[in-house]
Amino acid sequence: MTTATLTRPIKTALEEIQNLSILTGRTVSAFVRPPFYWRDTWVQMDVIGVQSLVIVSLTGIFTGMVLALQSAVQLSDFGASLFVGQLVAASVVRELGPVLTALMVAGRVGSGIAAELGSMRVSEQIDALEAMGTDPIKKLVKPRVQAGLVMLPALTVITDTIAIIGGQVIAWLTLNQGFSTYWNAALNGLFFSDLFTGLAKPFVFGFIITIVACYMGLRTTGGTEGVGRSTTQAVVVASVLVLASDFFLTKLFIEIFGH
Repeated sequence: MTTATLTRPIKTALEEIQNLSILTGRTVSAFVRPPFYWRDTWVQMDVIGVQSLVIVSLTGIFTGMVLALQSAVQLSDFGASLFVGQLVAASVVRELGPVLTALMVAGRVGSGIAAELGSMRVSEQIDALEAMGTDPIKKLVKPRVQAGLVMLPALTVITDTIAIIGGQVIAWLTLNQGFSTYWNAALNGLFFSDLFTGLAKPFVFGFIITIVACYMGLRTTGGTEGVGRSTTQAVVVASVLVLASDFFLTKLFIEIFGH
């Protein structure tokens, strides 16, 4: 095995990182430079946000119910079942809500964006835009990234709320715990740092998912087979980056807030 064979994957990875960084820089700079294509942004907000409501709602309700069910069993052994609401709320708002919402959106929206842009690339529609003097970054990438930045936090809030309500249902059915008891514990268990963390993470996740999906779509080659490959890569890479960034963001917020 030659040295070139060993270093080729490293060079390829570094080239991908470089190209993604260039796309990120061009997209961010396009935020403040016209044209802004607000209509396209509204359309993407509907695609990313409104059309994802069903899947994030189902994710939230079952996450909250499972979390409450498991915690009810464990806490009952120690006579601490009154803290079920606190455990569910803190776990969902800090970690599970942002991460699970991001993963669901990466699977549904990330794949869709990569497939759409990939199809436009292989059918030379993007080349046609460039020939007409339209910047594909401003026309195609920027609206999707802007929509992701807005809608991921909104979807996360919906997921968190539904998950906590799901926990309330299980607490009532399993522990006969009243509405006020559960919600007092849930609200008392949340702090400003939890709310800040729960909204800051999806903002970052939304950017990661949309920029990675756009990058994978724009670099598509090889016809329809290439579109399928780019779609898979978009979901896998975005999901891995979401989980990795979640670790570093959690570490950062622990250093800032102390807990």
